[in-house]
Amino acid sequence: MVNRAATALRIGATTLLRSQSYLGAQYRRFRGKLGAPKAITVMAHKLARLVYRLLRWGHEYVDKGLQYYEDQHRQQQLHSLQKKALKLGMLIVELCPGD
Repeated sequence: MVNRAATALRIGATTLLRSQSYLGAQYRRFRGKLGAPKAITVMAHKLARLVYRLLRWGHEYVDKGLQYYEDQHRQQQLHSLQKKALKLGMLIVELCPGD
């Protein structure tokens, strides 16, 4: 027996591939890391949690946008690199464009 809600959420997750939204950027990053089938499952779970929150507590979904996601991901990468460099006794210095 196939769960119709799960099928609908998976279809919704696959449409995120071309979406220029926060969720679309997240899906594309997961797809690159995990492969398409796992990424679809992960995003279907995320959509299920969002739908639950919307229905249960009446929260509104506000898309933060593609640029917000990219900026957050960049900051996480920089922080991770700085921690790794400190463990190796090095320091990372960010150059300003034009210097």
